[in-house]
Amino acid sequence: MASPATTPKPPYYAVIFTSIRMDGDNGYAEMAARMEELASAQPGFLGFETARQELGISISYWTTQEAIKAWKENVEHLQAQSRARDWYTAFRVRICRVEREYGF
Repeated sequence: MASPATTPKPPYYAVIFTSIRMDGDNGYAEMAARMEELASAQPGFLGFETARQELGISISYWTTQEAIKAWKENVEHLQAQSRARDWYTAFRVRICRVEREYGF
């Protein structure tokens, strides 16, 4: 069963990736699994959440903006980014500083 990512006391950062997928896999599932595995091994990675219906939303959590920049510049991640037009009809990336968190 999926559960929300466990994150530390704020502040920390979130990268929100929203997307609309094309029909067909085109190697997406394999690449997405690899990216999650690779991101989770990066310094500063805190967690990951994702959901998909018509609109996909994936959120990764990071300690610093520098950690986010290092992830964006990771060689394998750059290769995946170069294939965006194989998988998406549209996407947006938003980077936010999390100031407050609550829940149960």
